[in-house]
Amino acid sequence: MVTASRSLRLDRLRSLVCGFGALLDQVPAEQQILAEGSTLLANLVRHDDWLPPAFAAPDPGRYQQYLLHCDSRARFSVVSFVWGPSQATPIHDHTVWGLIGILRGSEIAQSYVRPNGLPIANGPPRKFLPGDVDMLSPVVGDIHKVSNALPDRCSISIHVYGADIGAVHRSVFTVDGVERQFVSGYANDVLPNIWGTDYE
Repeated sequence: MVTASRSLRLDRLRSLVCGFGALLDQVPAEQQILAEGSTLLANLVRHDDWLPPAFAAPDPGRYQQYLLHCDSRARFSVVSFVWGPSQATPIHDHTVWGLIGILRGSEIAQSYVRPNGLPIANGPPRKFLPGDVDMLSPVVGDIHKVSNALPDRCSISIHVYGADIGAVHRSVFTVDGVERQFVSGYANDVLPNIWGTDYE
C-alpha cells in the first residue's frame, strides 16, 4: 500500500478522475473530449501539491510511466510520466486520444507524419512548461517524440488516455521507417488511494 503525507492533495486527482468519468458518461465526440478534458487536466497540473513521491521517482536508465488510475471500464487511464535528465522517447504512436499536462520541469515534443511509411517532422518542435496541456489522437495527430528539455533535472507530465494505455498495442518507428509493436505496461504495481481521506 502506498502511504503519503496528509498534506498531499490527492483530492485534486480524484476530481480529475470524477470529471473524466462524468464527461465520458455523455458519450461525447472526440473533439469534446479533447476540449473539455484539456480544461480538467489544466486544472490539475496548475497545482504541484498532490503527486505522491512514489509516482514521481525517476530511473537513471529510462523514463518511467506510473499508473495513477484506470477507469473500471478502461475508458481512460491517468499516468505520471517521469523523465530523468535529457531522457527521451523513440518516435511512437498511441492509437487512442490523449492529453498531456506538464506538472514539473519542461518537455519538448516533435510531431511526425508518415505519408510514405517514413516518419517526417510535422512542424517545428514545441516546448511545454508547467501548466501547459497538449493533445493527440489518430484524428488530430498521433505520432510524436518527446524529451525532457532539462539536462540536469527531472521533468514530470500527467497523461490521460482514452484506454488502459499500458495494455494498448502500439508502435515505435525508426527514422528509416521500420515499425515495431510494443505494449508499454507500467512501472508500478500499486496505486494511490484517491478514494480515501488520508491525503486531504
